[in-house]
Amino acid sequence: MPQPRAHSARRSAVYLLDQILGEGRLMSELAGAGALDRLDPPDRARAQRLANETLRGLERADRLLKPHLRKTPALHIHNILRLGAVELAQGGDAHGIVNEAVNIAAAHRRHGHLKGLVNAVLRKLVEEAPAKWDTLRIPRLPKWLRAPLVEAYSAETVSKFEAAHFTGAPLDLTAKTDPDAVAQATGGTLLPTGSVRLFEAAQVSALPGFATGDWWVQDAAAALPARILDAQPGERVLDLCAAPGGKTLQLAATGADVTALDLSESRLARVRKNLARTGLAAQVVQGDALTHAGGPYDAILLDAPCSATGTIRRHPDLPHAKDGSEFATLIALQSAMLDHALTLLAPGGRLVFCTCSLLPDEGECQVEEALARHPGLATDRAALSRPGIDQTWITEEGGLRLRPDFWTKQGGMDGFYIACLHRPA
Repeated sequence: MPQPRAHSARRSAVYLLDQILGEGRLMSELAGAGALDRLDPPDRARAQRLANETLRGLERADRLLKPHLRKTPALHIHNILRLGAVELAQGGDAHGIVNEAVNIAAAHRRHGHLKGLVNAVLRKLVEEAPAKWDTLRIPRLPKWLRAPLVEAYSAETVSKFEAAHFTGAPLDLTAKTDPDAVAQATGGTLLPTGSVRLFEAAQVSALPGFATGDWWVQDAAAALPARILDAQPGERVLDLCAAPGGKTLQLAATGADVTALDLSESRLARVRKNLARTGLAAQVVQGDALTHAGGPYDAILLDAPCSATGTIRRHPDLPHAKDGSEFATLIALQSAMLDHALTLLAPGGRLVFCTCSLLPDEGECQVEEALARHPGLATDRAALSRPGIDQTWITEEGGLRLRPDFWTKQGGMDGFYIACLHRPA
């Protein structure tokens, strides 16, 4: 992968924006491919933060820039201007922001001659951007995603989603054993569901308890499927599509006999690394969820591949790198995975199906159709009665719908759908 010529956080942030907005690549893909490897950890974190903040505020940045541009410049120059506009709007050091933006532009072989444009436009925004920023509307989702969400919920509700996306997400931790102790050690807040939330930005590996494996990073919503599955010591439990491993760690911490399966060997390396850090044990298997022949299992957790539209508050690259063309393929894959997973379940066993999606076709509809296909299969509403779960979140078919506009005062949560299914004995 080509690297930025100089490896500062701002240059790398522009590179990330170029790849996401120009090539449709995801931030996680870029980071995994080594795009930020030449930065030290603090600059790596800063580059991602700058890129994410620019993506969150992209619509506002473009509205600030438009009056000062006769025509839309080349993407690289446009992204330099967008990053500068967002930093200036947030009260950053104007001198440093403008100077480095000009230097980044000047270093480009094809567009270096536009450094004067970058300088002129950003200097006009030094005072204008902070004054106008909060008067602009909350950035909206692209039409390919906003339209189906408005149809499923309402325009008013989707506006609440967008407000949550624009705010971003705090850092949530799942404790291996003692959430209270983790909250005290890290200065976090204990949430009603048992997760620990940190509102201040932090370098994860430097937090107390990281090196000793006392916790792992996991959004509060993402921690609920394993809690709802409620694995017991000695039970045979399968975690399908296990990587990056947060749910595997939760299941292993219960004392269950856990098999963690994933198609990607490279992603499983992260699962193994986290198991080693936390001192937890699970059998890690590279394999296809559609052909896995183990079992029977007492309990199965299927966190199916999905559009990930529920995670935009922490992954603002998603609506810009995707276009919705994969929806049909993902929905068919989820259905096939669910059907196969049920064949691996022991009589009387339970299966938690979940997706980090806001789209009903990837949640409520999947479960309704599975219930119709499998006589005797039933949703277990009682399994959803966990600490911190509002009963109004339970849906008609007996699943749990989580949304980014829930827990507004506590900092929100990812969008998720979760259902616990029981196979007849």
